[in-house]
Amino acid sequence: MNLRLASGAALAAALLLSMPPQGHAAGNDDTAAIRACVDKYPDDVDAAARHCIFALVADPCTMMPANQSTAATAECYHREGKIWDAMLNENFRALGDDLDDGQKAKLRDMQRAWIAYRDTTCAFYHDKIRGTMAVAMAAACVTRETARRALLLKLFEGL
Repeated sequence: MNLRLASGAALAAALLLSMPPQGHAAGNDDTAAIRACVDKYPDDVDAAARHCIFALVADPCTMMPANQSTAATAECYHREGKIWDAMLNENFRALGDDLDDGQKAKLRDMQRAWIAYRDTTCAFYHDKIRGTMAVAMAAACVTRETARRALLLKLFEGL
């Protein structure tokens, strides 16, 4: 294979891996669906987690034939994860608005400890599995943990 053909193939592969998963662009519809689902379970984190995490965005995305590669599957989880991350940050700010300075400091410490927990837990997929499937599993882990945290902060806000 000549150098020009090899570099062209590498560029095509890189572009293909950087494309969003096929079939549905992430956007306001996904966000609205997740928010509507969460609103159905304002006081039940477990029910919200069962019904709202993965069921509306990531699972349908990963089931599409075009998204069967590890990279595309991971991107499906990342797409949903961005929604939950935005909700987590929104819920964190709203919760902080109702706290005194001491409580805000404890909230910040709690959140930093949780971020360390999430990151080390989800990174362990790479340590344990040591294969390409770890990419999708770690992406799902980060999304799931972020979603559960967003739901918990929302619950705290209502107390």
